[in-house]
Amino acid sequence: MLNLHRRGFLAALAVSAVPSFARTLKTVGVQLYTLRAILPEKPLETLKALEAIGYTEAEVIGGSLDAVWPSLMQTKLKPVSVHLDTALFTTNQDKLPAALEDAKKRGLKFAVCPYIAPKDRGGVDVIKKLGETLNKAGETCAKSGLSLCYHNHAFEFEPAAGGTLLDVLMQTTDPKYVSLELDIMWSKVGGHDPVEILKKYNKRIALMHLKNVAAGVGPQFNEKVAKEAFREVGNGSIDIPAVLKAASEVGVRHYFVEQDQTPGNPLDSLKQSFEYLKKTSF
Repeated sequence: MLNLHRRGFLAALAVSAVPSFARTLKTVGVQLYTLRAILPEKPLETLKALEAIGYTEAEVIGGSLDAVWPSLMQTKLKPVSVHLDTALFTTNQDKLPAALEDAKKRGLKFAVCPYIAPKDRGGVDVIKKLGETLNKAGETCAKSGLSLCYHNHAFEFEPAAGGTLLDVLMQTTDPKYVSLELDIMWSKVGGHDPVEILKKYNKRIALMHLKNVAAGVGPQFNEKVAKEAFREVGNGSIDIPAVLKAASEVGVRHYFVEQDQTPGNPLDSLKQSFEYLKKTSF
């Protein structure tokens, strides 16, 4: 009897030695932009391959949505957000309600402003104007039952007004209408640890792009990065467990693996990233 008690005590002690905060991502999504070179030719085969890897959510691209949607519906991948054409949020807002209505019918929850072209970028005044424009678009999104997110690149981390251009944008936009989709690689390229950004903006970060970057890239405030610098999630200079822990603490809702450039078949890189994430505790 004493031995049984002793074994029970030792077992309980072993369990208590495991950090209570240790956990892994339960749901991992994928940004379909990563597959743009192969998805149009083999949509169902490619999406089924993502499903077989273990991905359960998807972030889709508005311009190719009709082409991939029938195949997407034949998988268990759940589409939760869509990258729409930037002009819908800026110069062509009159066409935004129709795009949002379509997204809502498909069950999407987030509409993302994905990219500001270099010709439309500028200093503080330009970014403030962008923020005011996004506020209006965010109101329209809210009326349609979707949430608007802004996706960063590297240029937003250019120093400005005692902080960065991203600080200016986040200060100008209304938290009720505009959230952030944090691309952790581009924040690193821009010279900022994504953990720092997560702590700074906290609950304003609703979505996240997970990818990595080679050491020694940046800081720079543009996207002129060598193809070889784009890395799988577990293969680069970003401390991914620290990022996941901080993201969990601030309540990031969805995580999408993305890799703009891959050394070979993008499915191979996406599989490598997924397998890393599923075994990584934080």
